[in-house]
Amino acid sequence: MQEASQQTAAVGHYIYAIIPDQGRRSLGNIGLEETEVYTMGDGRVAAVVSDLNSARIRPQRRNMAAHQEVLKQLLRDLTPLPAAFGLVADDDAAISKILKDNRTAFLDQLARVNDGVEMGLRMTWDVPNIFEFFVGAHPELQELRDDYFRDGGNLTQDQMITLGRSFERLLEQDREKYTEQVEAVMRSCCRELKRNKCRTEKEIMNLACLVNRADLERFEQAVLQAARPFDNNYAFDFNGPWAPHNFVEMDIRL
Repeated sequence: MQEASQQTAAVGHYIYAIIPDQGRRSLGNIGLEETEVYTMGDGRVAAVVSDLNSARIRPQRRNMAAHQEVLKQLLRDLTPLPAAFGLVADDDAAISKILKDNRTAFLDQLARVNDGVEMGLRMTWDVPNIFEFFVGAHPELQELRDDYFRDGGNLTQDQMITLGRSFERLLEQDREKYTEQVEAVMRSCCRELKRNKCRTEKEIMNLACLVNRADLERFEQAVLQAARPFDNNYAFDFNGPWAPHNFVEMDIRL
């Protein structure tokens, strides 16, 4: 990082992250609207900010990309506490108040994620039709389905509800079983694991993993180990490293 240039007048300060205060620094003109990103600190913690020419920040792709780029640059040297997109403070005094009011919480969370990065790990059913796959994998579901279709007619509404509930119950049971199986392996190289909500019916798990930087290779090996018992009907993919969004709780009131 380079020494920051003189701050100019602005509508407000856009906040990207909180980091340990290491003196006033600049990351260059990589912020929203290609503005300079720099730090404002109190000696213990610092806000990573850029000046705004407008009080309204739209969640446009270029703005969100700039936000992520700042976090990416920060992550090269340290582990930041990432702020949610769209957080704006009115002026220098507002930044100072945020740092003062939240200093203890910020320091505790910085210690929690220190030298760590977030990795995402997803597991999915890689099959054309998830219901038919479950019919083949669970005899009780196949028996129920075949019983309902034995006469060749259409299902009644009650039958459709019963069949759907049986499928959902088995889906959740398998998700829980497989997630616990994978978590048991991943705990060997992860400081913390957090389950996120599955976004599609075929998704089995969506894990956020807090991993030491030095353990990223171990993380990849653990993913391979966790995937080994599963056949080609299951797919694993991981992504990262990211700033630890899922392991940070920043309730900043402006």
